[in-house]
Amino acid sequence: MSLAQIHHTLDAPGDEGAAGRFTAVGPGVSAALLAEIEPLVGYELPEGASHSPAELHALPQAFTYAVLSDGSRLVGRTAPARGEGRAAVRLHAHAVHIPVGVPLPGDRLPVEAWRSPHWATATPAGGALSDPVSALPPGPAPVREGLDDFAVSRGPWLAAVLADLRRAGEEEPDGGPVVLVEKRGADVARWLGLAAVALPRENVERLTFTTYTRRPAGSALRVVGVLPEDAAAAREAGLRVHVCADRPPVDEVPDAWARTAARVWRSRVPGLFEEARELPGGPFAAGPLAVTALCAGVALGPEERAAAARWTAERPYALDAKRTAQLVEALTGPGVDDRTGSEFDAVGRLFGALDGRCPAPVTAPLAAMLVTEAARGGNGSLELPRREAFTGPDGQALTQTLAPEILGELGSGAGGPVPVGRTLQLLRVAKLLGVEIADLVPDTVDRLARTLLTEAADPGAEATRPGARLEEPGAGPERSGARAEGHRAEGAGRDGRERPGAGTPGFAPALLELLDEQFDVRTALLGALDRIAPESPGAVARFLERVALPFTGTQTLPHLRMCAEVPGAMATLGGDRAAVWHRVLRAAGLSPFAEPLVLRTAVGLVWEDRAPTVEEARLLLEAATSDAHRTAGTWSRLVDAALAAPADVDEATALAHDLLRAFPDRTGDRERAALQLLELCRDLRTGGPDPGWAEQVSALCTRAEPIEPALRERAFTALVERLLAPDRPGAELYAFVHGDDADLIAAYAHAARTAPVATRLRTQPAYAADCFTVWTAYPHAGRAWTTTANALLDEVLRPAVRGMTPEAVAEVAETVGRTGSTGRANAFRDWNRSSTLGRLGRRIAGRVRRG
Repeated sequence: MSLAQIHHTLDAPGDEGAAGRFTAVGPGVSAALLAEIEPLVGYELPEGASHSPAELHALPQAFTYAVLSDGSRLVGRTAPARGEGRAAVRLHAHAVHIPVGVPLPGDRLPVEAWRSPHWATATPAGGALSDPVSALPPGPAPVREGLDDFAVSRGPWLAAVLADLRRAGEEEPDGGPVVLVEKRGADVARWLGLAAVALPRENVERLTFTTYTRRPAGSALRVVGVLPEDAAAAREAGLRVHVCADRPPVDEVPDAWARTAARVWRSRVPGLFEEARELPGGPFAAGPLAVTALCAGVALGPEERAAAARWTAERPYALDAKRTAQLVEALTGPGVDDRTGSEFDAVGRLFGALDGRCPAPVTAPLAAMLVTEAARGGNGSLELPRREAFTGPDGQALTQTLAPEILGELGSGAGGPVPVGRTLQLLRVAKLLGVEIADLVPDTVDRLARTLLTEAADPGAEATRPGARLEEPGAGPERSGARAEGHRAEGAGRDGRERPGAGTPGFAPALLELLDEQFDVRTALLGALDRIAPESPGAVARFLERVALPFTGTQTLPHLRMCAEVPGAMATLGGDRAAVWHRVLRAAGLSPFAEPLVLRTAVGLVWEDRAPTVEEARLLLEAATSDAHRTAGTWSRLVDAALAAPADVDEATALAHDLLRAFPDRTGDRERAALQLLELCRDLRTGGPDPGWAEQVSALCTRAEPIEPALRERAFTALVERLLAPDRPGAELYAFVHGDDADLIAAYAHAARTAPVATRLRTQPAYAADCFTVWTAYPHAGRAWTTTANALLDEVLRPAVRGMTPEAVAEVAETVGRTGSTGRANAFRDWNRSSTLGRLGRRIAGRVRRG
């Protein structure tokens, strides 16, 4: 197949108004195509370039490959040449037109023609076309020659450029052209040569390019080369720019395939690209190329090694025995110190895929590597191999090496809490290697139990607190029975283990697997959690909701069973905390008389950080003896219930009376004073307190500080109501007045202004007389009382007397005189008359003003 040639010349480059022209065009190239081709073969001299013919060699050549609108293609070169006449330099473009579906001669790639001797620097004499092109030889030096050296010289930029060239070769690339900044256009062509070797052919053929342009932003090609002085403009246009002779890039390239391809080029083994393409997988999957490179001895990074291990694990039959052994050797060989957790996970998957399919000597290094990492690195997600995978002398040597390290770490508890995943892995590795750790299990498991609760806690999930659900009847899990039976939650994996789901800690699968494998650890851990439960029942209950521990064996575990029961009880019984408490207590299987600590666990689960109500506290007090409550420490919850009761709950005073007698030696000074204050409130209301109660209220309030507001309100109200009663002892009133307690006197004033007192004053002359006597009897008392008494006389008693009949007013005066003295009766008449005269005076003044 022959290809039409095209010649284009610009005689005076750089002259304003100078225009090029097509000097020769082969058959089959239409005028419309020539209009597309002209800008493609155009050329703009570099900034500041000399027009001297002697410096033609310093000017770049533009080698271009483009796809035209009709699907045909163009390959050509534009180069400066010696001019004639007044033009010292002229530009000549020579190109061939490739119809749709026609390959280049020799089925070569376009970039292979950039050094071809076919390219002419002048139009044939007379403008006549030479013969159509039927061959396009690559020239004396093929494009692939010297690429190894070039790749090594461009090592820091390889991965980033190859990643962008890969994207540029896709069917629908995103963004504008990839800009390669080189001082020589030949180096741009070498970059394209690197891509031609690394990329699949279909991607390479999509890479339209030019090795030199001054205006990359306006180019429709996918790859363009520019000189360093034009790099800034390319960046400003938002293009992907690689300045390949400047400072190396510092950012990691996220494309694993590109990173692997860069290492292959730097290792000078480009033949591996073709080998990798013969393996299954996508053309740019990192796995096939990474496997091929590792088998050939190319050193790769951790992510690339992980990609190779994952790819092989998914296709365990894709490699022959020799290459499998080479891959294992590369993954496990010495001298690698940058392995990551993801790489170990991938190696674990690879071992699982090869174990049983390959001879044991092949997989043994993988097993040893996994066990060593589990013992030293703390990767808690590793799937450990079977013991049989590394038996023999190598396995014994591994055990002897790792045993002291395992024993030392498990036996050291002084360095703070060890993460759960690390402890679980150490226990599993010790069992796998046969390391004797029986003496270390109790202390290790005790630490593990507390760390489990810490790591599984979810501080933000207030709605998951067992006590909180009582506010929403019907809320909560419905599978507590299943949990108590040790059933697994949904989401189990192929091996039957529970996989982490919503709210499930990440260590749950490893923990459950360990408990299944090691009975002694399971027994010790359940016992430790059962011992912790009375101290932190809420934390243990939340943990059991998230991790369904199996405790169906012969262990009693009363506290764990209670913690597992509480969610279902709350869901079923709603806000009836007393019923929930009974059900949870029954789940323990032990009487609180036999094991008082179950009281503490049950109370902590149902009420957690809140006080019971008075009714609930009486239920708790009656459910067990005072000795049981002392041992369990729940007596303090009962005290809290009494002291936190609202002021209008009368039963709190009776509860306080019972608590003072049940726990005389347990309460502290503050709590005892508060309970005694509550008991005194009851006596004040019932009318039989011991003498001195006015002073006692004030003293007890002081000893009970910081006193609960409701208790203070209850005590003050009981005291002042008693003092406002007609039959209150005079000695108590005297003590109250001269105590000059401003808060108590304010409470007295408030009570005296209430509606019941006002009604009694208006309807009971004897009571009004008594109040007048009291509010005028202590003229030398403190200022707080004097001010309050005067205010009560004017603002409370006077309005009541005004509303009385004359007969009732006379009865008040008579009663004042009879219970006090004649002088006091006269004082009442003067006080009342001053009020009447005051009213009369105000009436007269009003009439005068109106007149």
